[in-house]
Amino acid sequence: MAKFIDDSTFGSYFEAFKHTAWRLETRRGYGSDRASDKYRHYLENGEVPDDSERPWCLNVRAQTGQGKRIERVRIVDEPPTREQMYLLAAAAANNAAGEDIRNLWRADAERIGLPSLDFWLFDSARALVLHFDDADGYLGAELVVDPARIVEYCQVRDAAWHHASRREEFLRQIASDA
Repeated sequence: MAKFIDDSTFGSYFEAFKHTAWRLETRRGYGSDRASDKYRHYLENGEVPDDSERPWCLNVRAQTGQGKRIERVRIVDEPPTREQMYLLAAAAANNAAGEDIRNLWRADAERIGLPSLDFWLFDSARALVLHFDDADGYLGAELVVDPARIVEYCQVRDAAWHHASRREEFLRQIASDA
């Protein structure tokens, strides 16, 4: 049975890690994004408003300033969904803050056997597996400390990271496909 954390403690995981915080994002869109003013602005104007002073970016700068790494790989469909294009645009602020966000085509992710699972992996020792409903609504985060599962998540991380492309390179791939 999944052990969900108290959502009020979610942010503390991004302050308490010692070396690395790594995420795999596999969904075609997220309900929280679709409900945001930032996403609506993107749909109306084709650009993401500057929010580089939001708490996430401030914490990324603080953590990476201490030599820690915050990284993620986003799985992207071909062609990308509207939500995935939004996330590609929004990643610029995260990258500028020090987070390394890379992208991987879904076909390549399937070819190398990546799971359809969203999770954060902290210091290769514990993970938060994110659960969603069928409408992409966030249901909660399951804390995982079981060593066998952590080893699986580390293998997923290593495979995804090896095949993923930096944002700028990935955007060039999209442009050349258009």
